[in-house]
Amino acid sequence: MSRIRSRAGTAALAALALTGAACVGTAAALPADVQGAAAGTCSVDYKVQNQWDSGFTTAVTVTNNGAAVTNWNLTWSFAGNQKVTSGWNSDISQSGAAVTAKSLSYNGSLATGASTSFGFNGSYSGTNALPTTFKLNGVTCDGATDPTDPTDPTDPTDPTDPTDPSGRVDNPYAGAKVYVNPEWSQKAAAEPGGSRISNQPTGVWLDRIAAIEGVDGGMGLRDHLDAALAQKGSGEEVVQLVVYDLPGRDCAALASNGELGPNDIDKYKSDFIDPIKTILADPKYAGLRIVTTIEIDSLPNLVTNVSGRPTATPNCDVMKANGNYQKGVGYALDKLGDVPNVYNYIDAGHHGWLGWDDNFGASAELFKTTASGNGAKLSDVHGFIVNTANYSALKENNFTVDDSVNGVSVRQSAWVDWNRYTDELSYAQAMRTKLVSLGFDSHLGMLIDTSRNGWGGAARPAGPGAKTTVDTYVDGGRYDRRIHLGNWCNQSGAGLGERPKADPAAGIDAYVWMKPPGESDGSSTAIDNDEGKGFDRMCDPTYTGNPRNNNHLSGALPNAPVSGHWFSAQFQELMKNAYPAL
Repeated sequence: MSRIRSRAGTAALAALALTGAACVGTAAALPADVQGAAAGTCSVDYKVQNQWDSGFTTAVTVTNNGAAVTNWNLTWSFAGNQKVTSGWNSDISQSGAAVTAKSLSYNGSLATGASTSFGFNGSYSGTNALPTTFKLNGVTCDGATDPTDPTDPTDPTDPTDPTDPSGRVDNPYAGAKVYVNPEWSQKAAAEPGGSRISNQPTGVWLDRIAAIEGVDGGMGLRDHLDAALAQKGSGEEVVQLVVYDLPGRDCAALASNGELGPNDIDKYKSDFIDPIKTILADPKYAGLRIVTTIEIDSLPNLVTNVSGRPTATPNCDVMKANGNYQKGVGYALDKLGDVPNVYNYIDAGHHGWLGWDDNFGASAELFKTTASGNGAKLSDVHGFIVNTANYSALKENNFTVDDSVNGVSVRQSAWVDWNRYTDELSYAQAMRTKLVSLGFDSHLGMLIDTSRNGWGGAARPAGPGAKTTVDTYVDGGRYDRRIHLGNWCNQSGAGLGERPKADPAAGIDAYVWMKPPGESDGSSTAIDNDEGKGFDRMCDPTYTGNPRNNNHLSGALPNAPVSGHWFSAQFQELMKNAYPAL
């Protein structure tokens, strides 16, 4: 099933008008000169996936119904002034109106009944008329469809049309590879045993303006997108980006403070979001599925860490008062949502932050108002992500909130502490239901970051705890071995969680490793840096806590570097305690 998203504007209407023009269907709908030519030789599926005022992206699949070939070329002519500007998975060229797409070294062989796909970007003015005649190795194919044919499965008048007018698919991760960041992969592979996971996809963090072009000679955004195109091959490829540089960023956590001051909203827009949009909108990258996770650890702070709450901080009061978190997130959703192959996911905290009654509903309402203002629309949101860079267990199998011990509810245990949820899967699914009830798309997708919530190793309980008291029952059976749910920095005993995968559970688009394992959450002691990042005592293993973790020890590993920097000891800890085990 496809998530149908209506988007206002002429570009979206134009794309909708062409969605039904896939060249797949019955020969009876073809012009007479095509119907009688070499019937059964080949068929072509030509789909305009995205279209804007002066350009378009097309996907082409050719099926060989004749004798096997070792090389192929597909030719057609444009009826208008279309020009091919770039392509992938074929050597594509144009002379006048005539276009030729030739096979490459890896996709030339086509057995009888076999198919291959390629794509291209083009420019046009006026009408982007569809080609009707194709030739494979000089022989006319028999598979172009009349767009007015009511049997056409992508007829735009057909209410069962599975194609989103924007060109987006329901779940960008389904049937796609996910980009492996070569910089992270190299660091992981250099660690003892790291080659076991160095081929896993992780998020690319755009955590400061300089990261767009690349920091200290490292890869910038274009470099990553170019590398993703190289990894893509003939299939689909997802690139995961973390957009993370709000003014007054992370008002409740010093370790991840950012470079922009609380009032630098105009700079955030002009120097951060606008350049990112320009790059993502480059037609060169139209064949990628680009997932953007928008501003981790921002909006929930405006619910839980402001005046009137025991965990209030002056910085969060400032950000609530000036509205720049909502303005920044709304602007990012609006601008990035205009790019047809971008999929926006908003951060929705985690169950140990927003799972309580007084946080859950208020956060969902804030997400809605933020996604409905400052230019943003609910349709700019493809989904939400939970547990980003956190440690909350995916699924606690040894107890539920409905259990009781000697008449005492599990919710009254010190660990659960009246929370409605015990793990991230139940929280993500419940948050999704709540958001849909508020007006978000009924096919809203959720992502769960499982990069550090495996909690395996020798400390992982094999079954429920003893039913002596509700606390012995919960503490003896919980997989999450943190001292307290409020502990978030470089946690001792943590392990890699479920490997990234698509469609793992109802309502969940994917398990992802958005936080690259091995990157520090913050330094154990104060370290001077030019990244605007402070020292948070929650990263100090000797710290005895604050109201956010009910005055417990921090549970952090010692000798950690500044947030985002490589932390070998943490990487080894995560591999040692991985669940499923490596």
